[in-house]
Amino acid sequence: MTALSQVKTRSRPAAFLALTKPRIIELLLVETVPVMIVADKGLPSLWLVVATVLGGTLAAGGANAFNMYIDRDIDRLMDRTKNRPLVTGEVSPTESLVFAFIVEAVAFVWLWRFVNLLSAVLAVCATLFYVFIYTLWLKRTSTRNIVIGGAAGAVPVLVGWSAVTNSLDWAPVVLFLVVFYWTPPHFWALAIRYRDDYQAAEVPMLPAVASLRVVTGKILAYTIVLWALTLAFAPVAGMGWIYIVSAFLLGATFTYFALVVMRSPEPAQAMRLFGWSITYLILLFGAMAVDQIARTGV
Repeated sequence: MTALSQVKTRSRPAAFLALTKPRIIELLLVETVPVMIVADKGLPSLWLVVATVLGGTLAAGGANAFNMYIDRDIDRLMDRTKNRPLVTGEVSPTESLVFAFIVEAVAFVWLWRFVNLLSAVLAVCATLFYVFIYTLWLKRTSTRNIVIGGAAGAVPVLVGWSAVTNSLDWAPVVLFLVVFYWTPPHFWALAIRYRDDYQAAEVPMLPAVASLRVVTGKILAYTIVLWALTLAFAPVAGMGWIYIVSAFLLGATFTYFALVVMRSPEPAQAMRLFGWSITYLILLFGAMAVDQIARTGV
């Protein structure tokens, strides 16, 4: 679909919604609710879940809108992003910036009022890190951009935990590291498919500047560390056999896909790994929730 056809078919509300990158937000929320269940050792109140999810959605949406405003110059150079609202002209730069500020401010006030101050501060800190450290600095200057910058995407587990306990502990820290180490293999797999895009935009995403042998080796290394961290989470958080077995099998499957890509670093294989990485995160966090609920009999 061309940029022009996008302008003709997408309404103004839909264009503003697109600024928030809804599909990415969905994945972030997958991290939040199961963590709340583990932190509560059962089912937290429905209102707290709704308030946390809504606040987290707004915070992530504001961060993504800032990202689109900053990256509008390189988005028009990449096939994957050329239909974004700022590239097509559906939303002006000024409108997108005002929208981002408003959404982020509402997110902070909402979380502070209906969840707690710690969760609100964590959510906004994630946005500041994503905007200033990743988008404005690392993305265009370093091959470690997604490695360090990906920390912003791991903060929802801290928000989910703090929403229930109003504190942090070792368990959410380990989960933070799980998502932190999940992010590079997940994103590098996608970047293998779109390496020409990143080269055209002169963005030093690792697959665009390094050999595929180097990239796939790093994907495998991060996957193995990720697998170890998911298993380490079990004793730290007192998880049961449902989670332990799930983490072991899911990690083994992730490692298998990483090995396949290492042997055959083609875009098709990389996209299979990318697709699995999403399924993996959903199943892993789902196993946490099922394990906790099964053991507490809620």
